[in-house]
Amino acid sequence: MKFSSPVLTGLALASSLTATIAFLSPAPSATKTTTALSVQLERPTSSLPKIEQLKISSNYLRNPLLDQLATEEIGISKDAYQILKYHGSYQQNNRETRGPKDYQFMLRLKQPAGELPPDLYRLLDDLSTKHGQGDLRATTRQCFQIHGILKGNLKTVISSIMNMGSSTVGACGDVSRNVMTTPAPFVSKEYQYAREYSKVFAQLFRPMSPAFSEIWLDGEKAASVETWAKEVEHHNVDEVMRYDNGRGIVLKDETEPIYGTQYLPRKFKIGVTVPGDNSLDIYTNDIGVVVICNENGELEGFNVMVGGGMGRAHNKENTFARAADHMGFVPKEDIMEVMKAIVAAQRDHGNRDVRANARMKYLVHTLGIEKFTKLVESYYGKEIAPWRPMAEWKYNDWMGWWEQGDGKLFYGQHIDNGRVKNEGDFKLKAAIRALVDKYNLHAIMSPTQSIIFKDIDPKDKDGVEAILREHGIKPIEEVDPNARLAMACPALPLCGLAQTEAERIMPSYIERMRALLNKMNLADEEILMRMTGCPNGCARPYMAELAFVGDGAKSYQIWLGGSPVLTRTAQPFMAKMNTDDMEKTIEPILAMFIQQRQQFEAFGDFCHRVGLEAIEAYSKTYTLGSVVA
Repeated sequence: MKFSSPVLTGLALASSLTATIAFLSPAPSATKTTTALSVQLERPTSSLPKIEQLKISSNYLRNPLLDQLATEEIGISKDAYQILKYHGSYQQNNRETRGPKDYQFMLRLKQPAGELPPDLYRLLDDLSTKHGQGDLRATTRQCFQIHGILKGNLKTVISSIMNMGSSTVGACGDVSRNVMTTPAPFVSKEYQYAREYSKVFAQLFRPMSPAFSEIWLDGEKAASVETWAKEVEHHNVDEVMRYDNGRGIVLKDETEPIYGTQYLPRKFKIGVTVPGDNSLDIYTNDIGVVVICNENGELEGFNVMVGGGMGRAHNKENTFARAADHMGFVPKEDIMEVMKAIVAAQRDHGNRDVRANARMKYLVHTLGIEKFTKLVESYYGKEIAPWRPMAEWKYNDWMGWWEQGDGKLFYGQHIDNGRVKNEGDFKLKAAIRALVDKYNLHAIMSPTQSIIFKDIDPKDKDGVEAILREHGIKPIEEVDPNARLAMACPALPLCGLAQTEAERIMPSYIERMRALLNKMNLADEEILMRMTGCPNGCARPYMAELAFVGDGAKSYQIWLGGSPVLTRTAQPFMAKMNTDDMEKTIEPILAMFIQQRQQFEAFGDFCHRVGLEAIEAYSKTYTLGSVVA
């Protein structure tokens, strides 16, 4: 599919044209005072889109939320809801209940690097039981969500989390979201650097407004400083954040020196990993950062990629999923300044007029990676070095038992579509609580909606397995490999954007695919499958080898050809597939795969190589049941 470039209008168009002219000159020196920001058009507030006006009038994310929370109503207004997102919460309604809307709230944590201390899990377990719907939801960005919170309990829940040394601040909204990293808790230096800098970037781009403590803690400081903030104090992050190189990165705004009163045009996502480890879908981020060490394991700097993102809209070809481009290498001493420069480029030149085209991927796509790099350099004041060669990417979910490298073990526990619950004999929520209570285990949320327990003493391995077995949890060897690879978003009944099912129907799709693979003698084939209830891409479907993207009741688009190591996007194969037609839709593709695959070729690589037109032509002439391996 060919994508049209998003139309840049108003401020975005003017600033992009100015930036393009600036590309003709070398990156100016760090002492030059003219900046990309200084040539932007000054626009009256009344000419801005409503959402931008709302951000400005919110007084740094206070209004109208503060007043709305004080009312007796069970919900809040649309404007207050938009501001509430920055505080980490979404207003939801059960779409399957009749009568008046029964508003409830989903609360999302911010857990940089996915880290989950035992006391925090105990708190979340208790809060979800007392104030939520009784379960927890592991997200695709390494954090937990609690669903079913009533408006009157929001303050209790959020303040409890903040006083525990965690946060929900910036888990949603037009700011940097939860910073991801590879979840593998190896103790090697490069993995330690990945975790460390995930927390550095989380601190660097956190919203600074005092509104959060004013609203949820009555203006008091949290009883405990955020855990990750203490761990990166030696980086002097706040000092670096406010350092002004005179090139327009830092705004004249005491409250929000990076974001200003309008924050970013849209949400912003950052991921950090090590060479070869693509367990976090690094190419789906606005900024992807790869730790680069020398032969002695000492940190030299980072390879940086930009412009990834999943969201799109049906029937709008100027919205699309995009894998990030390699931008270059940045030495360790400059990485925070370059990250600030990238964020400033998006802040000042991202498309605020057309929200569907406001993500940074559209800016990178429109300008091209070379011109976008020059734009970043105009803020940074130096040229960015070429991307450094590194190990090829591999994908691993890190489930099961592994040695950490320090004599301890870690164990990855698969969670079907991230739902931590007790249901019949399956008591995963109780099992995790039992493990945490008995062994005081620290955990890491995985990018695939699962959880990893770390620092396990080898003598406790049998005990861990016994607790899981007693609570009806299958050992990882008994989990279908295709279930381990699969992800689905929550979708119905609570997501207001969902057009059809995802989480609740995905297990049946995996069972049906297993039956089809077995029937065609492809029992050993592993296919990375993902499903979403709408085109927004929360479960990153457009990177999958095979994706089902909801486009109506019991209807899905089919996407094919993503990489098994998550380095390229899939392409749309079928506009509408009724859920009852899954087998007859997929069987011809598998038959062609059997007949024409190359040795050891993965399903996604095969679809990408032969092309969708060839697959469609083959499918039209195929007779069901005529081919088996």
